[in-house]
Amino acid sequence: MSLSPDELERYARHVVLMEVGGIGQQRLKAAAVLVIGAGGLGAPLLLYLAAAGVGRLVVVDDDTVSLSNLQRQVIHGTPDVGRPKVESAADTVRRVNPHVTVVAEHRRLTGENAAALLEGITIAADGSDNFSTRYALADACATAKVPLVTAAIGRFDGSITTLKPYALRADGRPFPSYRDLFPTPPPPGAIPACAEAGVLGALPGLLGTMMAMEVLKEILSIGDSLAGRLLLVDALGARYETIRLD
Repeated sequence: MSLSPDELERYARHVVLMEVGGIGQQRLKAAAVLVIGAGGLGAPLLLYLAAAGVGRLVVVDDDTVSLSNLQRQVIHGTPDVGRPKVESAADTVRRVNPHVTVVAEHRRLTGENAAALLEGITIAADGSDNFSTRYALADACATAKVPLVTAAIGRFDGSITTLKPYALRADGRPFPSYRDLFPTPPPPGAIPACAEAGVLGALPGLLGTMMAMEVLKEILSIGDSLAGRLLLVDALGARYETIRLD
């Protein structure tokens, strides 16, 4: 998949990187990423994937923009209040990079539609805010052998990992699945929602940007994957801890 002169100039800082180069940029252009959630995590994730030149972004979200979203969901603006988040996000992506094809799916991912949404997808990224979606997506990705970058946030903390349970580690053991990490969902009400607990606006920006980095690494096959590792972020303490998942 060739790059136009405009694209070569746009991605010049990528092309000069030995780890990316022209071939890597073509791989990004040929990639398709399924992004679940156009909210706090999905906003920076989508912006950086679009800016990086990922060729196709499929955005799934059934919510609309509210005024309280704007403190952290930087892909939306005040005029977007009341609009479907996927439409607002798609418009912003197109302004950031007209070379990117964006598909807006104004619906919730479920166990019934997950497999269809994963058709033709290179890698998925989960920025959802409910466990039913997380389990449905993780199960579908495992079945389809599609890598999944997933993150979660609290008030001032977060976590991120990459899931590839269909692949084997160097010692021959499979990488863990989402259900290995979290065998069952927590009881209803055990984890307060963002509207109840609150969240510092920059925190999802930090974790969402880290998600973008992990997605790009997987597409380009560079660096050390987070598969088999869980990265914990304590934003107030400025501490990061990596836990190996056995």
